[in-house]
Amino acid sequence: MSELIISVSGLRGIVGETLTPDVACRYIASFAASIPPGPVVVGRDGRTTGPMLKAAIIAALNACGRDVIDADVAATPTIGVLVRETSAAGGVQISASHNPPPYNGIKLFGSDGRVLDAESGGRIRDGFLQGTAAWCRYDAIGSSQSAEDPHAPHLEKVLATIDAEPVRKAKFQVLLDSNHGAGGLLGVRLLESLGCKVTAVGQEPTGVFAHVPEPTASNLTEIAAQVASSGCAIGFCQDPDADRLALIDENGRYIGEEATLALCVQRAMMVGRTDGPIVINGATSSMSGLVAEQFGVETLRSAVGEANVADMMIAHSAAYGGEGNGGPIDPTVGYVRDSFVGMAQILDLLCRTGKPLSQLADELPQRAIHKDKSEVSASQLPEILRRLQNHFQDAQADTNDGLRLQWSDSWLLVRGSNTEPIVRMIAEAETTEQAKSLCDAAAELIVHE
Repeated sequence: MSELIISVSGLRGIVGETLTPDVACRYIASFAASIPPGPVVVGRDGRTTGPMLKAAIIAALNACGRDVIDADVAATPTIGVLVRETSAAGGVQISASHNPPPYNGIKLFGSDGRVLDAESGGRIRDGFLQGTAAWCRYDAIGSSQSAEDPHAPHLEKVLATIDAEPVRKAKFQVLLDSNHGAGGLLGVRLLESLGCKVTAVGQEPTGVFAHVPEPTASNLTEIAAQVASSGCAIGFCQDPDADRLALIDENGRYIGEEATLALCVQRAMMVGRTDGPIVINGATSSMSGLVAEQFGVETLRSAVGEANVADMMIAHSAAYGGEGNGGPIDPTVGYVRDSFVGMAQILDLLCRTGKPLSQLADELPQRAIHKDKSEVSASQLPEILRRLQNHFQDAQADTNDGLRLQWSDSWLLVRGSNTEPIVRMIAEAETTEQAKSLCDAAAELIVHE
């Protein structure tokens, strides 16, 4: 990622190199020129470069005649809720998600409070590349005001999804690792409102990460040990902008991010959220779909990407959805991945079942995922996918997003990267060995024509 990465929902780069105040201002000017009249909500995660970029972005919006609602440090899903609550024309979240400290980024929201869809985001990207702007006269400059309590509407919506009283009576002891990102501000407030005794790690949004920011098993070994030694019922681990949630059980075992969504789906099904399908993306574990199937609910798969999941959820009136990177999407809160939804609903699940997290995780349908990649040029990709489809003729093929091959007990996804000259291979099967063998077979076909 040595170059500025521009996607349909935003951009990301290294601050001072590919991402500068000039780049941010020009990108936001294109955004301002493409959205309807009205104010714009601006927030950021805890990164040290966030205040500088926020100042530049607010200045650019004001220079385009836009009033700004400044949420300052807030989680990505909180920005989505706040856009809707304030009837704003759009939103801007300053975050590079789980990237290392040199990075930062800009994520854009429409007036519906969700991350921009491909069509809208494509127009803004094209406008940025073409230099489109809507700078206004001196007498039409916008103003900025701070949001009085940017977290309150989100907190209220999350609490409304559960039966809070039994959770409060349980008085769970929990650990929340926000890793000095944006999640601690609302996270501690939510958990304390649910009667939890909270051990907060990295609550302050300083952006000085205590460990590598992606909430994976290898990055959370010390947190996992702390969960076990402190007698907590559960450990909640967020990424810096708090749209992803990983779980650690009471024994200090990393349950992971795929299980986050599967457990949220299980809880949604238990409380009767069965009036529509669930939607997951093509790279998400089958665990969630198998859980939904137990309740007679259909699972639909979108292309990879939060905006694609949201598009399909809206189109099919889905009851629930999300991505396997720990991002549940509850449409009653908003069409944004949401770690706070995950925390509240999994605590509710513990209460409803009376089971510890370790048992709930062990009772999920067990699947193993293996990932690999191979360097190829974009021009080679169509032929590679054709070759793979011809070779694996016993599989059901889906070409909606690269090539996804489905068997009765396993699947393989092969797709080109949006940011690098590589092809990614993701396989899931009943065992790690079976999943790895699928990736190995695909890699062999990619390398050897």
